[in-house]
Amino acid sequence: MKSLLPTLREKKRYLVFKVISKNNFNFKDMEKSISLNNIEFNGVLNSAKSNLSFIQDCFSFENQTGIIKVNNKYIDNLKASLTLIKNINNNTVIVRSLYVSGVLNKAKRYLGG
Repeated sequence: MKSLLPTLREKKRYLVFKVISKNNFNFKDMEKSISLNNIEFNGVLNSAKSNLSFIQDCFSFENQTGIIKVNNKYIDNLKASLTLIKNINNNTVIVRSLYVSGVLNKAKRYLGG
């Protein structure tokens, strides 16, 4: 079976985010909180269309930063839903989007921030 032509593939963006809190969270807690908040803000249909996926290899526990892959048409919706996250596991947090890139290697440069 042949793959899709490049013009028919969905374009993606990589969003680097940082969680600011007194406590550190593991990957699963952040993934669950961001996913549920994205569904709550955008609805089930738009959340499915955004094709949101978390890159576990690019998660930094020490810096509390990570990378999310999302469809390029829904990057602004994802940024808006990240700003509305107030709690993770009953701990007050602030989630900031640091950088958006179309290439994963370029996004990895901003994980230290």
